[in-house]
Amino acid sequence: MSDTRPGTGAGAPTVLRMILGRRLQEARQHAGLSLDDAAKALRVTPLTIRRLEKAEVGLKILYVEKLLETYGAGRQEIDEFVTLAERANEPGWWHPYRDVMPSWFTAYVSLETGARTLRTYEPHYVTGLLQTPGYARAVLRGGFPNDTEDGLDRRVELRLRRQGLLTKPDAPTLWVVMEEAVLHRVVGGPEVMRDQIDRLLEASELEHVSVDIVPFDAGAHVGACAPFTYFRFEERELPDIVYSEILSASVYLDQRADVVAHLEAHNRLSLKTSSADSRALLNRMRKEYS
Repeated sequence: MSDTRPGTGAGAPTVLRMILGRRLQEARQHAGLSLDDAAKALRVTPLTIRRLEKAEVGLKILYVEKLLETYGAGRQEIDEFVTLAERANEPGWWHPYRDVMPSWFTAYVSLETGARTLRTYEPHYVTGLLQTPGYARAVLRGGFPNDTEDGLDRRVELRLRRQGLLTKPDAPTLWVVMEEAVLHRVVGGPEVMRDQIDRLLEASELEHVSVDIVPFDAGAHVGACAPFTYFRFEERELPDIVYSEILSASVYLDQRADVVAHLEAHNRLSLKTSSADSRALLNRMRKEYS
């Protein structure tokens, strides 16, 4: 997944498919077989095997069974793997929104849904997982100025549905670092901003959510760059992954050097403020919008 732009439909990797792809890779390597060896067993190219292992394509059940047989797996192991592969090929909960979801964002929603820890840096807007309906609508209206009202409604609905992961019994840890400029950018008007700040204050009281605001007087710092999200997973097969976004596409990084650089940047940014200072700043800004 390093430095890639996921494709559409079946080509967009899901967390479970990534896990199974890596298990296929481990099984092949444990059997002492090369990509060429595996490709010969299926009568396909080595690129096809590589794409299966990298979760760049759907898991064809016949391919999976033949590969596992080639790697020496037993019948029970194969049956269990096939059951998981069938689940991995099922559309995610976000599938009905594919008409209003950029193709390269599908992987993000899957990673977000499956992560145990999320760290975000936002220099421009409140992170989507903490946006109010009014704020989300105003942001999305700005990003999609030619969208219909129905289309906008669906985009807002998708964003709000994503927020459901924060209220699950096994909710992930969310650590948000935002620039103070986010609070000064009037999105949707004073009332919308006031409601949004209330939402941030409420979220900051949750045990599994942290909201840090980097003040203007922090000066120049390492985070003065594009927004990014860092994902960490419980599953041993999945590496830490960083997502960053530009106007019309995105990049997903899983090379250790890239991930560590973003993680260290997030750590250094958090040292520019404190929870108490951030809450005090949020309360001051709320008064400005009253």
